[in-house]
Amino acid sequence: MRPHIPVLLNEVLNFFDPAQGKRFIDATLGRGGHTAELLAKGAEVLGIDADPAVVAASEIRAPRFKIANGNFGDIKKIAEDHNFTGIDGVLFDLGLGSHQLDDPERGFSFQKDGPLDMRFFKTELTAHRIVNFYPEKDLIRIFQKYGEEMRFARRIARAIMIERKSGSIDRTARLFEIIKKTLPAKFRFRAGDSARRIFQGLRIEVNDELGNLERGLQQALLLLKQGGRLVVISFHSLEDRIVKTFFVKEAKDCVCPPSFPVCRCDARASLKILTKKPVLPAEEEIKINTRSHSAKLRAAEKI
Repeated sequence: MRPHIPVLLNEVLNFFDPAQGKRFIDATLGRGGHTAELLAKGAEVLGIDADPAVVAASEIRAPRFKIANGNFGDIKKIAEDHNFTGIDGVLFDLGLGSHQLDDPERGFSFQKDGPLDMRFFKTELTAHRIVNFYPEKDLIRIFQKYGEEMRFARRIARAIMIERKSGSIDRTARLFEIIKKTLPAKFRFRAGDSARRIFQGLRIEVNDELGNLERGLQQALLLLKQGGRLVVISFHSLEDRIVKTFFVKEAKDCVCPPSFPVCRCDARASLKILTKKPVLPAEEEIKINTRSHSAKLRAAEKI
């Protein structure tokens, strides 16, 4: 197992300023890199992860640490169930963990042959079900909307429809081969790019990642005490766009249409944005941890 390197660790610590008596929620515990550092600074931490395997494998042992298996779309209920309130900071590190990518049985990566699963937790919907039973129009929607594969989404969806007539598409390797052979010959050397986008789209659909993110951000804001901070690390534009939109909306005093001569909504800003532009990893960090190259961090403080 490769050593775990938490992404943008120093930046997270700078925004949170952890110390004894402070309470933080790590909404995406993973292998606990960020949590371990928060605990080392004397803080209390509630670690949440949707993947029961992650929770079961956690090696963090500390009296100031609580762990919960659940989806961050239910973060408020999870925190209340664990009597963890008065929160100084909530962290969402939205990247897919290396422990998940590296396990072929999870089916997250096209680079390793495994079953078409892609579930963070055991639900009825799997990538196998989507690939083999969804209508063509829904495959196109997933590939374009969630995978951001605009160029070849229709080609790939049509090829899947044809292939599944001759038998079930069960493995990640077979799906990758379908994607590869569907592309025009001059683009096949970059089949990995399209496959990465298709697999991303399937994973997002399987786990309702964007819907859970929207719900999680709204609930995290309710959990934070005044002056508490919300830090989000995203890895693709769909996530970052949701975070940016949420921050901008919550940082406004008025959300009335511009055509209104006076404010009628009585809305008041609940956040102060701390990052005018997303914070990116330094070149040195990218060299050490190549998976951090697409990371973007945004932070805000509850007013």
